[in-house]
Amino acid sequence: MRAAGRGLLVLAVVLSGYVASGTRSGEAADGGRGPLTLATAGDLTDYLDPLLRGWNRTHPAEKVTLVELPDSADETHAQMTTDLRGGDRGRFDVLNIDVNWTSEFAAAGWIRPLPPDRFPLRSFLRPVVDTATYDGRLYAVPYVTNAGLLLYRRDVLAKEGLPPPRTWAELEHDAKTVAPKYGLGGYAGQFLPYEGLTVNAAEAVYSAGGTILGDEGTRVTVDSDAAREGIGFLARGVREGWIPKAALTYKEEESKEAFQDGRLLFLRNWPYAYAVASAPGSKVAGKIGAVRLPGPHGPGKSVLGGSNLAVNTHARHPDSAARLIAYLTSEPVQRQVLTRGALPPVRAALYDDPALVRRFPYLPILRDAVRTAEPRPKSPRYDQVSLVVQAVVQDALTGHETPAAAVRRLARELAAISDR
Repeated sequence: MRAAGRGLLVLAVVLSGYVASGTRSGEAADGGRGPLTLATAGDLTDYLDPLLRGWNRTHPAEKVTLVELPDSADETHAQMTTDLRGGDRGRFDVLNIDVNWTSEFAAAGWIRPLPPDRFPLRSFLRPVVDTATYDGRLYAVPYVTNAGLLLYRRDVLAKEGLPPPRTWAELEHDAKTVAPKYGLGGYAGQFLPYEGLTVNAAEAVYSAGGTILGDEGTRVTVDSDAAREGIGFLARGVREGWIPKAALTYKEEESKEAFQDGRLLFLRNWPYAYAVASAPGSKVAGKIGAVRLPGPHGPGKSVLGGSNLAVNTHARHPDSAARLIAYLTSEPVQRQVLTRGALPPVRAALYDDPALVRRFPYLPILRDAVRTAEPRPKSPRYDQVSLVVQAVVQDALTGHETPAAAVRRLARELAAISDR
């Protein structure tokens, strides 16, 4: 859910896309209003409670109970899918799901389609709406978006008279030559074999002009020069040492802490890491900057992160769910998502707000990154796709397989998933 990053798993809310004229099995006869159960991964910035208290105070008959699942996206996915496979209503009315789980959950029949006219989709950044669709239908409502950025030590590059890197060659050069002069590691991302590695690998492939899957997961497209170039870039960094071997153990938090503690020159992470590393008490506060991820010949592409709110097929109170989602995607609450939670909102207008840009100077860069970002490969078997990508790319990074061999193997294993 966070390959999006841990900071992305903010809330799972009981949602519904419609108010039925009658009642369905498991729905209340009062029009679908009543208490809600929300499932989400951990709220790392503690912004969620005030939002829910505000809702509960003004909606005493529709109180929300929050269920926090593990911080790990993979563990959260496992608990959600176990509950959903159980049938009947399960524990969770609504789910705050990683943007790339929408296809899987929709194809399995675990979440219900939603009517677009019930939600302010035209106010959202356009690419985020695509993450909430499957097979041409809306199955969730975007709540938080995200795109990876390159964080860098502005003070160090200033001493060297260098701008932040725009290309892989510039990043590699600075990571090799500048970082050691200041006792720093060169570059890190999230390279532990979990969802974060899938994201980092996809960004490298996309930035080189490649793709992984097409046609909703039915066509494998990864066997390309672009994929070999992207995976090769990461593997070369580990082999030559400008990506520290410690980065092979990093998830979002571990990589953020390494950068925040002054141990890295460059870091790929979600914007929350910029906000935390800039806060009082951070060793690098006031010394960092952020730009779009580099690519082979200029700015590269990020994977589109964030979370969508989806309603369990067996949710109890669909009208309350729809009312809650309208609250959570309203302009005042979306503003708090950013100011309290340091999480990128889905409402486009907030990225042009002068007061917010002064407080979060990376907003214009993030907006551009989101607008050019690509989703992770859509597939109804996304969990299997991601596990294969993690395993194969890890072997390339650790030197057990050449990038060329890894890409060929990746194509074979993804084809086997698509044929099932």
